Amino acid sequence: MRHLKRTAKLGRTSEHRNRMLASLVCSLIKHRRITTTLAKARAARPVAEKMVTLAKRGTLHARRLALARLYQDKEALRILFRDIAPAHKDRPGGYTRIIKLMHHRRGDAAPQAILEFVEAATPAPAAAEPAPAESSPAPASTEKPTA
Repeated sequence: MRHLKRTAKLGRTSEHRNRMLASLVCSLIKHRRITTTLAKARAARPVAEKMVTLAKRGTLHARRLALARLYQDKEALRILFRDIAPAHKDRPGGYTRIIKLMHHRRGDAAPQAILEFVEAATPAPAAAEPAPAESSPAPASTEKPTA
């Protein structure tokens, strides 16, 4: 029985699956959005979430762990630590979303999905109070001129 065994095998060996998921996550980091099958998106999501959580720590140890998981893709690591992690620093989790597409892949009718980063909530600038509406200028003097 497969009770409590949640690893999606995806019909691959463990090494092939780990490399594929790392490649998907690297592409997600570089492009911010990828289109893939629904099963692969569901398998790659926890890996991407863990990479962002590591990047939010910002330590050298976290950087080395992330680099090992991403199989030495230094460009993806740079983007992750420099751009993505600071944008999600106030977010406690849920950095990615999966959007199911209505069409299926043409060759094997596999359901397609988009895996993307949630836009980081950037604080809106404080709305300045509108200046009081200026009324028309008051007449300079209400007295009649004397001759």
